[in-house]
Amino acid sequence: MTAALSAGVRLFQYRNKSGTKRAVYEASLPLARIAREANALFLVNDHADIASAVDAAGVHLGQDDLPIEQARKVLGKGKLIGISTHSREQAVEAELSGADYIGFGPVFQTSTKEAGEAQGLQMLSLVKRSVSVPVIAIGGINRTTVRDAIGAGADGVAAISAVLSAPDIKQAAEEMLRIIRDTQAHLQMMNS
Repeated sequence: MTAALSAGVRLFQYRNKSGTKRAVYEASLPLARIAREANALFLVNDHADIASAVDAAGVHLGQDDLPIEQARKVLGKGKLIGISTHSREQAVEAELSGADYIGFGPVFQTSTKEAGEAQGLQMLSLVKRSVSVPVIAIGGINRTTVRDAIGAGADGVAAISAVLSAPDIKQAAEEMLRIIRDTQAHLQMMNS
């Protein structure tokens, strides 16, 4: 986390699908503190109760987790709630239910998690046009696909293996951020 923080990453999600809730809590506690001290956002994956217990910035839910309305009751109004979606309909429903942002994908094939068939850039663009909350592209995001995801309308991206599997995490994160900034600047120039 510290290498990515020093590269400029400001949003982190702790994801542990196989650990016990106690293990997720114990791992999340110091990560939430480090993020707060660095003025970064830290989200706990799946567990609104743990996000609340460690004073995380919020929670990222899956389709089979606690409904958004119930997670809001656990976390309160000041915390972020995001949710992974895999279709336009799920994205629209998530926004109507109160999601602060949408994770959409997998945009590209991914080996990080079982998330079904790649949805592609056209579907990402459709989802972005269908909701007013930020859309984060998930699934298969790396230094060669990030430009296309941002170009298709994603407000941001979630990258795991492209950064954590790199020999130099800080350098990989810096490169991803540079590509995102360059692509956003290019799009703004084209649209002005």
